[in-house]
Amino acid sequence: MTRTEPIEISVVAPMYNEEGCVDEFLRRTDAALRSFGLSHEIVIVSDGSTDRTEALLRAGAGRYPALRVLVLARNVGQCSALYAGIQATRGRVVVVTDGDLQHRPEDIIVLYTKLREGYTLVSGNRAGRKESLVTKRIPSRVANWLLRQVTGCEIKDMGGFKAIDGDMARSLRLRPGHHRLLPALVHMRGGSTAELWIECQERFAGKSHYGLSRSFDVIFDVLMLGFQSSFKARPLYLFGRVGVLLLLVDCIVMPWLLWEKFAHGVDMGTRPPFLVAIMFFLAALFFLAMGFVLELLTDANNAVAGTKPYVVREEIGNRSPA
Repeated sequence: MTRTEPIEISVVAPMYNEEGCVDEFLRRTDAALRSFGLSHEIVIVSDGSTDRTEALLRAGAGRYPALRVLVLARNVGQCSALYAGIQATRGRVVVVTDGDLQHRPEDIIVLYTKLREGYTLVSGNRAGRKESLVTKRIPSRVANWLLRQVTGCEIKDMGGFKAIDGDMARSLRLRPGHHRLLPALVHMRGGSTAELWIECQERFAGKSHYGLSRSFDVIFDVLMLGFQSSFKARPLYLFGRVGVLLLLVDCIVMPWLLWEKFAHGVDMGTRPPFLVAIMFFLAALFFLAMGFVLELLTDANNAVAGTKPYVVREEIGNRSPA
């Protein structure tokens, strides 16, 4: 089978310094996929690992025919690594998972079966999460709630274990941080989503690479996604409306002040409403100018959308599915 011919399931997992998880992840994932009896591939992205992760993946490529390894030139972060892996897939269904075995490889078939009912994305809602309540679970719940409010997507657990229609997955242009927003991104593009409870286990080895500081990044991602979903990625719509609203207020206040001055001789230069009107006018000019500038930047960004945020230094393993 050639590189361009599709297969049924592609499993994608970014790894960064996961030497303690590599062998067990490959063993369990390969065994689970073989038990399904479907054509498959395992795409692992080594995100600039500095430990033995890359060496173990090289060794694994000789033992598992379905394994493909992308070795990135440097550490670019989980989202860009995931993006690299997704773009390299051929599967009709793409399953994204973590490389630390918090998501059970045996549950891949559960997500796959549900997806084949006609959904575009099926999300695994992590039951029994073992992470810290304060630094992980509470911030995650707040972020998921905000995402549901701003995008209308009803998925309760946006991050983690997902099965996605392959064509949809490869059509997504993921920016840093978007790996936490996959259900919302698919929903905004008109895809149908569903959610299943899955068991979440403790990581097999090593320690998490994320802390409480990630919660602030999520908030900014939510705000940006809400902005895009509300105004169809057109900054001029938002800033233009604010600017026009401020100008309308000016159009009401200034004629009244002029009437007071010429009809009744009331000085307007030192009155608070006059100062507020001047501030509103300047702010309106700022918002309108910002809208035009951001519109031009959006056009420029769309023009270079084919530029990817990663460089694949090497690809290891067979290109034929199991």
